[in-house]
Amino acid sequence: MKTIQFLPDNVSIEVEEGENLLAAAAQAGVYVNAYCGGDGVCGKCKVAVEAGEVESGKARLNNDDYAAGLRLACQSRVKSDLVVRIPEAMGKDGKALKHKPAATRTISARSLEQLIGDWRLDPPVEKRFLKLDPPTMENNIPDLQRLMRAIRQDCHDCKEPTYDHPEMLKDLPFTLREADWQITVILLKGRRAEEPARIIAVEPGDTTASLYGLAVDIGTTTVCGMLIDLNSGEVIAEASAYNDQISCGEDVISRIVYSQRGDGLRTLQGKVVRTINGIIETVCKTVIISPSDISYIMAAGNTIMSHLLLGLNPKYIRESPYVPTCSHFPLTPAAELGVLAHPSVRLFLYPAVASYVGGDIIAGVHACRMYKNPELTLFIDIGTNGEIVVGNEEWMVCAACSAGPAFEGGGIRHGMRANSGAIENFHIHPETLEPMIITIDRIKPCGICGSGLIAIVAELLNAGVIDPQGKFSRNLEHPRIRHGEDGWEYVLAWGKDALLGQDVVISEVDLDNLIRAKGAMYAGYQTLLESVGMDFDALDRVILAGNFGAYIDLERAITIGLLPDIPRERFFYLGNGSLLGCRVSLCDNQRFRERMVVSELVTNLELAENPQFMDHYMAALFLPHTNMSLFPSVTKSSQPAG
Repeated sequence: MKTIQFLPDNVSIEVEEGENLLAAAAQAGVYVNAYCGGDGVCGKCKVAVEAGEVESGKARLNNDDYAAGLRLACQSRVKSDLVVRIPEAMGKDGKALKHKPAATRTISARSLEQLIGDWRLDPPVEKRFLKLDPPTMENNIPDLQRLMRAIRQDCHDCKEPTYDHPEMLKDLPFTLREADWQITVILLKGRRAEEPARIIAVEPGDTTASLYGLAVDIGTTTVCGMLIDLNSGEVIAEASAYNDQISCGEDVISRIVYSQRGDGLRTLQGKVVRTINGIIETVCKTVIISPSDISYIMAAGNTIMSHLLLGLNPKYIRESPYVPTCSHFPLTPAAELGVLAHPSVRLFLYPAVASYVGGDIIAGVHACRMYKNPELTLFIDIGTNGEIVVGNEEWMVCAACSAGPAFEGGGIRHGMRANSGAIENFHIHPETLEPMIITIDRIKPCGICGSGLIAIVAELLNAGVIDPQGKFSRNLEHPRIRHGEDGWEYVLAWGKDALLGQDVVISEVDLDNLIRAKGAMYAGYQTLLESVGMDFDALDRVILAGNFGAYIDLERAITIGLLPDIPRERFFYLGNGSLLGCRVSLCDNQRFRERMVVSELVTNLELAENPQFMDHYMAALFLPHTNMSLFPSVTKSSQPAG
């Protein structure tokens, strides 16, 4: 780790060697004038490196500036401990403006390993290379029996395996002889310790070095995939994509409605399968393998997403008393669904709890071992279908609230997933109201991802550019604050500084969508805690999950009222708990078998039937909340510009 000291604020931060200097300043809460997201074209982020070494070019710097130690922060990477001076900004009158008070923004939670613990490498599938004795007139037992005998000889203490794949029997005689009786058998271990393994495929030759599993998080807005080498347990490729079902509705309710129209159910199933297949193709191309090399798929999604993937009609999930077709989903050959994989590959879906609390939340709780911990924990999965759990090793209560897709870029005019060019961090100067923009991959901005959205709203609120209702101040005369096609807006990046050549803005419509999303989440926490006679002060831990759960800026999320205002050391970052749970289960069959403990401990609370939820929701449609006593630290630190 390298230490950077920023002057004149005298703020220090530790970062990894190679970290981008502009990103480090943003993380430390230090304002640096930067319009272009880190692309190096605006030349505004000049800083003076007074001590230490950075790796940097001469872009936008003349020889005299470079010799004097000036560097573009966005083009500089940290090589050693540094002392960096931020030049003073100048006002219209030519006088130096005071520096924005610095504050450490990204609060580090405890390590991921502390939450998920250790796991042993014991995947649910295994490959065994076998050399069979060829048949003779004296030993002409059937091919299948010969294979079974070889498996028993190779594994003396295991039960005789079963098989249930007719295609394997059709190919078995030819595979054995063409491979000269040297084959690799793929065995699927029993989902319970007492169950025998199943033969799911026989491959010619020794293919034991190629054993891969795929973890999939089937989100309402985003689908994520993780390819894992099951011989080592290492993640070797990742990919994500928007769920193609979005064209049929942005939330689960609209998709249930769509599924009831004509061929709607089959259309929705085809779209999510196509999305998964696209992810499979991407990860396989990354490591140059074939989709048929994947031996097992572990997936998790909310109850509606799981139903739609399997082609189960979700009609009654939407209607009171909200009953799904099933909560424990069958182990399904992936090929039957149209998923690109070997015909023998099984797809496992994590079980659901209720209509709106699905396998994604079970996978997350399973991954962080909340069901084994005595500490009272609030588990929050922030996404389109926000899901929350409160409890510990003795009991757990869960609920779901439809937050909408704002946190994943949906419903925001320039919203996007966390891809290259997405604004991921933002600061605003309290006097000039000029932005500091950080984008993913440090290129010109083209949109706003979830973490960027939270940062922007918190900064605009603290600077007095917007009021607690999400309305722009009409008294501020500034070229970036204007009336646009969606009403009042703030220009984050002018077209000349943006990737697509058009202004990137955030409007009051965007702010309203964000406020509704965070209001639904906060109301869900309050209602769930009240249902068990508790409040936020009773919590020992808050675990943050979701697609961007690891990237949430804790202070800013509290500032806008997305997270409760409690001591910061109680927060843990889990990230994509759904994907992590699938990964743990793919690597450790014993941990996988514990999933039933999770689903049996969880009791569901239907927020739609709880009158307190709507009261809490209406109170939360404010930044941060209408009841400011719930946010004492926000009240204390609020310093809007004049």
